[in-house]
Amino acid sequence: MIPEADILVVGGGLGGVAAALAACRAGRSVVLTEETDWIGGQLTSQAVPPDEHPWVERFGTTASYRRLREEIRRYYRHWYPLRAEALALTDLNPGAGRVSKLCHEPRVALAVLEGMLAPHRAAGRLTVLTEHRPVSAESDGDFLRTVTLQDLRDGTRRTLTARYVLDATETGELLSLAGVEHANGAEAQGEFDELHAPDEAQPDNQQGITVCFALSHHEGQDHTIDRPDDFDFWRAYRPTFWPGPLLGFEAPDPRTLEPVARTFVPNPELDPLAVSADQSADAGDKELWGFRRILARKLHTPGAFASDITLVNWPLNDYWLKPYVGEQEAEALREARQLSLSLLYWLQTEAPRPDGGTGFPGLRIRPDVTGTADGLAKSAYVRESRRIKAVTTVTEHDVAIDIVGPYGGTRYRDSVGVGGYRIDLHPSTGGDNYIDVGSVPFEIPLGALVPRRVRNLLPAGKNIGTTHITNGCYRLHPVEWNVGEVAGALAAHCVAEDIEPQQVQAEEKRFEDFARLLDRDGVQRHWPDVRGY
Repeated sequence: MIPEADILVVGGGLGGVAAALAACRAGRSVVLTEETDWIGGQLTSQAVPPDEHPWVERFGTTASYRRLREEIRRYYRHWYPLRAEALALTDLNPGAGRVSKLCHEPRVALAVLEGMLAPHRAAGRLTVLTEHRPVSAESDGDFLRTVTLQDLRDGTRRTLTARYVLDATETGELLSLAGVEHANGAEAQGEFDELHAPDEAQPDNQQGITVCFALSHHEGQDHTIDRPDDFDFWRAYRPTFWPGPLLGFEAPDPRTLEPVARTFVPNPELDPLAVSADQSADAGDKELWGFRRILARKLHTPGAFASDITLVNWPLNDYWLKPYVGEQEAEALREARQLSLSLLYWLQTEAPRPDGGTGFPGLRIRPDVTGTADGLAKSAYVRESRRIKAVTTVTEHDVAIDIVGPYGGTRYRDSVGVGGYRIDLHPSTGGDNYIDVGSVPFEIPLGALVPRRVRNLLPAGKNIGTTHITNGCYRLHPVEWNVGEVAGALAAHCVAEDIEPQQVQAEEKRFEDFARLLDRDGVQRHWPDVRGY
């Protein structure tokens, strides 16, 4: 029996977990649902190490996100055989990857997130329904009344009600099911006068998805998988805007679009303590093995691990032939999975080696790391969601450094958080190459979380009021967590005060009351002066 709850959070990714934690912390009852059997989204079921701004160790996140990061490090310090020099590091990077100062395994993040939720589950405030997907929703005017979920294990359907419903799905799925006004794909340039928007609206022009997987390497062994069904297609595929075959070590530089060779050397001898993970100084993406490495064997006592573990989320397995958000989801996912398996098979059998040979048969896909039978991540890494038509829409004019200058950017009266990342759009289903635009540290306006019409539904992930362009910097891990935390806190506040989100955003006194709650809970709402860092 599922208890009635004040708040229903649909989607158990980072935004959903943060929303549930915030609402439970405020004393509200919550039901949290998740399509896979793992909560955590980008960090776990999608297997993507966090993309973060360069100041993350000092400021620029919520207190609860900092706690998540520190608990991940604590897990490694407690359970893993770290060598003394690594154990002593306050800023331990378990994988010594270059994409983030905290590259780690999906299961570790899962364990920490489960631990953060555990007290609320024990207290009866929180019910978690994994392997449940929303299939329908019913509204009465401007109010969402019910959400029906399907248990993916036995097909059972359950219809739930709650005073507030939060859409924390990876694709903004609930917006579509509930008939909530939203944008999809690329807006026309005329709508917001964005420099990098197309002339005409392109709803099916979406960033590519990636089906990630983890690899280790064992010299002298043969772990070659069966030839994938679509290998011949992907082996021959040459995008028109690519310097050669997609399955090759040459790809465009995201910032310049010039062809750049990538290197691939499994288990390099470089001491991982010498690795610097600062993308503002060095993108670090030209050396594939180390870019998203999630376990570095040389951080541990000799012999503890036979190999590093690296996470494959590379230009070579970005998929963009069909849009994932919409009617072609199933086929897009099937083809993206085939691309990733084809990449693995190509690496094992045909990839050029530094010694002049071909193939790395010792590469072993790691189902134990991803929690799946085939070793591919449970879910695709989704970069772009449906986006709610919100009171405030963040556009390129608010964040692009070439427009606002190095110390500019929109400062919002109703800011409820901060973030920092380049506008980073991967190749898209509309045939666009990378769009990579410098941006300034930005704020998250509450108005981007408040629908123009619906009164009791809130976005809690990548589905806030951004555009196709600005989604490119608002989509990363700490921002998604910040958005979810604020959405959960806002729903709880509205239940307690018997008011609506639109009132909190529009009325100065009500916003000040809510902002004090966020300040108390450690939600950083404005950037400090970062000049000189």
